[in-house]
Amino acid sequence: MSDALLEPDKRVRARWYLTITLVNLGIYVAFFGPLQVLLATQSAALDEANKESILAWVTGFGAAVSMISNPLFGALSDRTTSRFGRRVPWIAVGAVAGAAALLFLAGATTVAMMIVGWCLVQAAANAMLAASTAVLPDLVPRSQRAEVGGWVSLGQTLGILVGVGLAISFGGFRAGYIACAIFLVLSVIPYVWRSLDKPLRLEEREPFALGAFAKSFWISPRDYPDFAWAWGTRFLVNLGNAIATLYLLFYLGDEVGVKDPETKLFILIGVYSVVVAVTAVLAGGWSDRIGKRKIFVVISGIVIALATVILAFWPTWTAALVAAVILGIGFGAFLAVDLAIVTEVLPHAGGRAKDLGIINIANAMPQVMAPAIAAPIVTGAGGYPALYLIAASIGLVGAVFVVRIKSIP
Repeated sequence: MSDALLEPDKRVRARWYLTITLVNLGIYVAFFGPLQVLLATQSAALDEANKESILAWVTGFGAAVSMISNPLFGALSDRTTSRFGRRVPWIAVGAVAGAAALLFLAGATTVAMMIVGWCLVQAAANAMLAASTAVLPDLVPRSQRAEVGGWVSLGQTLGILVGVGLAISFGGFRAGYIACAIFLVLSVIPYVWRSLDKPLRLEEREPFALGAFAKSFWISPRDYPDFAWAWGTRFLVNLGNAIATLYLLFYLGDEVGVKDPETKLFILIGVYSVVVAVTAVLAGGWSDRIGKRKIFVVISGIVIALATVILAFWPTWTAALVAAVILGIGFGAFLAVDLAIVTEVLPHAGGRAKDLGIINIANAMPQVMAPAIAAPIVTGAGGYPALYLIAASIGLVGAVFVVRIKSIP
C-alpha cells in the first residue's frame, strides 16, 4: 500500500503546516471578502430598496453550489494519480479558476451575473477546500491534529479579516474583488512549491463505475454513527453562526445606528479574528495535550450562545465589541477541536477528501438555509433580537450533539 493511504505517524513540522494555513487564508479571503462586504455592497449598488433579497438570492445559490462541489471535487481528488500528489493539482487549479471567477464577479451588472459569478467562485474555492482539508488526515498524526487544526483555523479566521480589509480598502467593490483574486493566487504558491503530498498509484485506484461512485456519497448513520453526530454538530453550530452573521453589516447600520458601518464591521471582525486566532491555537494544543475533544465543543457552544444573546438585547457599539470578544473565544475553540474530531471519524482512508467534503456540506448547507430563515425574521418576524436568539438556540443544540460521539474522548 502506498503512503497516500496509510495512517500518518510522523509529526509534521511548523514550516509545512504554515503553508497549508496560508492556503486556507487565501480560500477564506475569497469566501468572506465577498460574503461580509462585497456582495452586500454590490447588491445595494444594484437596488438599494431590495438589497436584502438580492443578497439572500446570491448567497443562497452560491451555497447550494458549494454543497455539491465540495464532496464532488473531494471524491475526484481522492482518485487523482498525479505525480504531484492527490491534493496539489486541485489546490493550484482551483486558485486560478477562483481568481478568474472573482474577476468576472467584479464586472457583474445584473443579479443574474452576480449569481453566476458567485457560484463559480464557490465551485473553485470548494475544490481547493476539499483538497486542503484532506491533507490533515493524509499527513498529520492524530496526536497533532488539534494543534495543526488550530493553525488551519487561524488561517481561516484571518482570511475573514484580510478579506474584509481588502474589500473595503480599495475604493469600491470592483477593486475589492480584484484584490481578493490576486491574494488567492499568491496564497497557494508556498504550499504548491514545497508540498508533502503523497502520490496515489494507478493500480490502487478503484475502477470507476458511475453507480458505485454515486452511492459512495451516502454514508449510513447506522453504520457510522460517530460520523453522523460529528456532521450534525458542525451543521447546527455553523447554522447558528450563519444566521447571526449574514446581516451583520446591515445590523450595524440599521439597528445599532453607527456611522460608516463598513469600517465598524472591519474593526469588529478584527477584534473577533485576533481572539479566534489566539484561542484556536491555544485550545488546539491544549486538546492534544490532555487527549480530550468533546468538552471543548460543549463549552464553546455555551460561550457562542452568550455572545449572540448580547447582540439580541444590547444593540450598541460597545456591546457589539464585547460580543465579538466572547464569540471569538467560543468559535476559536470550536474550530480547532471540531476539525480534529471530523478527521478522526472518517470511514475510509481511500475516501478522505470525499468524506470530508460530505462533512463540509455542514458548512455550506447553513449558507443556503440562513437567508431563508434570517430574511423573514429581520424584515417582519421579530427583527434582530429574534434573529440572534434563534441563532443562539440552534448553535447550543449543535454543541450538545458532540456528546453522542463515542469514539472521541
